[in-house]
Amino acid sequence: MSLPIALGIYFICWWLAFFIVLPIGVHTQADAGAIEPGTADSAPVTHHILRKALGATALSIVIFGAVYAIATYHLIPWERIPTSLY
Repeated sequence: MSLPIALGIYFICWWLAFFIVLPIGVHTQADAGAIEPGTADSAPVTHHILRKALGATALSIVIFGAVYAIATYHLIPWERIPTSLY
């Protein structure tokens, strides 16, 4: 696997992991009972973006490691898949 392809796959894995981690632990303003004027009830009280970005980084390392192992060590036998499927 070349470096640009590996970086592209890691970039996709990071964004996938970020969107998975993003809704975890969200406390809305409606839950807290303190709704700021001009905001939606479903707006979060605190964002914790740095914590979620670090969590996404850790999760994306695991996902990318699995993808890299499958691609490098040929854990999926692509030769057995009929050519009409791809």
